[in-house]
Amino acid sequence: MRKNNNTKSKLEVIYEDDWLIVVDKPAGMLSMSTGKEGDVTAYSILRDHFGRVFIVHRLDRETSGLLVFAKDEETKLSLQENWNEAVQERKYIAILEGEISDDEGWIESWLYENPKSMKVHSYPIDPRDLEAARSGSCKIAKRNGWQFAATHCKTLHRGSIEGKPYTKIEFELETGRKNQIRVHSEWIGHPIAGDRKYGAQTNPLGRLALHAQTLSFIHPWTGKIMTFTSRPPRQFSVI
Repeated sequence: MRKNNNTKSKLEVIYEDDWLIVVDKPAGMLSMSTGKEGDVTAYSILRDHFGRVFIVHRLDRETSGLLVFAKDEETKLSLQENWNEAVQERKYIAILEGEISDDEGWIESWLYENPKSMKVHSYPIDPRDLEAARSGSCKIAKRNGWQFAATHCKTLHRGSIEGKPYTKIEFELETGRKNQIRVHSEWIGHPIAGDRKYGAQTNPLGRLALHAQTLSFIHPWTGKIMTFTSRPPRQFSVI
């Protein structure tokens, strides 16, 4: 099922069974309404087509890619309450400003969302606390709403657009915090192209250059590992 919205983008259902719906969300479309009347969202499109649906997780408006909905509340709760255990793999593709010399590595930090600005900030972890932070037993993690975040990064390609250097990165989430990839990209000094909120100075794709490419999780009722892949939009082949 595909449907146009007012930005001429398309929402595509790539999987459906008795309990779940997996869609490929375009950039520019909200996952759910922010309360503004008349918002066309992934949720509203699926509700109009399938009836009652429940969102399991969200993507930022300008992030494209894989998004999961449940057909009943029990399935939604089963997935949400065991999300970290159920998810086997979460990979994103992004184009970052500048040239990154490392081929592969980890970014680990505390994240904290400022309740006034609604912006998430990254803070370094004392090396002495790192193992405790990874295990969730570090007491400082409970201060001021700080959350441990870990992101694995793999360089796919280095190139240039209009003479400016960019790096295409594959991100794999070890934790799933709000804006995690966007914050970590800014923190290492290479914001995602098009992400003005988190420090980007350029916008070569005319959108946030972030795409949710791979999602693998254990089905809450069948126990099978479900793996889905979404090809990045053509814009991402610019480098």
